Amino acid sequence: MPDQVTVTTNTSWFSRVGSAFAGVLVGLILIVVCVGGLAWNEGNAVKTARGLTEGAGLVIEAEASPILPANDQALVHVTGEVAVTEPLTDPEFGVSGTGVKLARNVEMYQWQEESKSESRTKLGGGEETVTTYTYTRVWSGGAIDSSAFNTPAGHENPDMTLQATEVYARDATLGAFELDESILGQMEGAQPMALDAETAEAIQAAAGQGRTLTVAQNRIYIGENPSAPAIGDTRVSYDLTPAAETSVVARQNGDGFLPWRARNGSQVLLVAGGDTPAADMFQSAQDANNFLAWMIRVFGMVLLMVGFGLILAPFGVLADVLPLAGTIVRMGTGLIGFVLGLTVGTITIALAWLAFRPVTTIIILAVGGAIAFAVYRLGRGRSKKKLAAQTAAPA
Repeated sequence: MPDQVTVTTNTSWFSRVGSAFAGVLVGLILIVVCVGGLAWNEGNAVKTARGLTEGAGLVIEAEASPILPANDQALVHVTGEVAVTEPLTDPEFGVSGTGVKLARNVEMYQWQEESKSESRTKLGGGEETVTTYTYTRVWSGGAIDSSAFNTPAGHENPDMTLQATEVYARDATLGAFELDESILGQMEGAQPMALDAETAEAIQAAAGQGRTLTVAQNRIYIGENPSAPAIGDTRVSYDLTPAAETSVVARQNGDGFLPWRARNGSQVLLVAGGDTPAADMFQSAQDANNFLAWMIRVFGMVLLMVGFGLILAPFGVLADVLPLAGTIVRMGTGLIGFVLGLTVGTITIALAWLAFRPVTTIIILAVGGAIAFAVYRLGRGRSKKKLAAQTAAPA
């Protein structure tokens, strides 16, 4: 069963007011950072898109072998079978496999803290918060800092001394071209490596004495009992990316590849599995660029709403002297923060695009304005209904 600790804290109205006003400064900084980040994102998205468009119009089809000196420093599209000769070996445990990349995955059994809080505003503006901290044992690929736990005693995690790593082939070739990590790191098709009991002695010899190792279920287990793990126990698994047919779009540089630089400074180095046409590779890169841009837009707007919410938070805290009044004020400030965040984010995005795509700017402004207006009207209507219901309710 997980360990649980419940903590009840009481915060006075004056302390809440002070914290709320301190949050105003954080909100202002957050808004400035988000506006700058959104503007940068739009410029970077347009820059990347134009670089990819330029590259798609200049790429040259080239054979993997022989290498044509006439294509040197040009943007080329090359397809062929990747070949390697030497096996890859993890120096820690001696695990070997033939491929382009060997990835060591490491997990340690650790304590993890989760918290759930419930707050209640009391008459006079004070707030009571009941927080339940739950501690569970989990396998985690990253170190969990137990010193930051609310109750670290009895939930201490040891240092994670063994780290994940990747080993790349040094002799990988694509026809007559030599491949480095910039290409190999983008190759797909990684598969879990099978580890069996026959490799246990070799693994133990490479790891050295002093550690209890068990090989089971394609993992190296470092600990006393894999069936009953203890805090600090570690398990290691491997993924191997095999050599396979691969397509590359990059700048031909002698017998290797480097990123190609467009006139606006953006760089292009694309890798795809199999015999993939250059047009498809550029389209995939454009799609990925658009997806990333939209993710940053959404994240930036959410942070803008949080920033405006922090700026408006003191009004709700001041009104909490009467809990019902505080609830009503927070409903209004939440709606205003949403509209302001959406509006400022939309205007920032639109202005950043204005110099590049004026038609898109008009569409973005129209859609953003319509959404903000609709949400404002909907929220205002719900606020009136809720206020009327609370006023009519018997005391």
